[in-house]
Amino acid sequence: GLEMELGITGGEEDGVNNEDANPEDLYSKPEEIYQVYEALSKVPNGLFTIAAAFGNVHGVYQPGNVRLEPDILGNAQKYVSEKLGLPEGSKPLKFVFHGGSGSDLKDIRQSLEYGVIKMNIDTDTQWSYWSGIRDFESKYRDYLQTQIGNPEGEAKPNKKYYDPRACLRAAEESTVKRLQQCFEDLKCTNICGMGAPGTPENVLGPRRGGLPA
Repeated sequence: GLEMELGITGGEEDGVNNEDANPEDLYSKPEEIYQVYEALSKVPNGLFTIAAAFGNVHGVYQPGNVRLEPDILGNAQKYVSEKLGLPEGSKPLKFVFHGGSGSDLKDIRQSLEYGVIKMNIDTDTQWSYWSGIRDFESKYRDYLQTQIGNPEGEAKPNKKYYDPRACLRAAEESTVKRLQQCFEDLKCTNICGMGAPGTPENVLGPRRGGLPA
């Protein structure tokens, strides 16, 4: 499928800085959204989503600096439905929520009601990954200064602490927790009939000389 981004997503990402963008450009108009829908609907068997701008920004900022208006998505659904002669309450558009990191739960849930089927949280997952490494270093700092010698003894080796797989595993576990929060925010847990995931077994653990989780 094709994901079409409209307008400007504020903030900075991948070297593209839109922090000084015209505020008006951060909010898509129903007419613009319909133009995209009309053009892409002509593609045979075309599957597409629209990342409309409703105040989204890349990154995380102080509360009050970002003004999301999910109603823009709802108004676009009404506008396009009227153009197509669809019944009231129809949702012909499938939206993507760009710049979802740090968003208020109320705005997330409202956007779902207006047809959002995907939300990007790159900044939050970057932070969760880093937080896992940071917390690992803080917890085992005295074991990470030398190859040999720690609070348990001068001759004690530290290999299992400075093994990169150990801190990266902590980063992965921290990110899993953030993703679980995201799944709950987006109301997409326990809906595919697969049940809760089991405990992974193919990881470095105490039996192989790794650190306990």
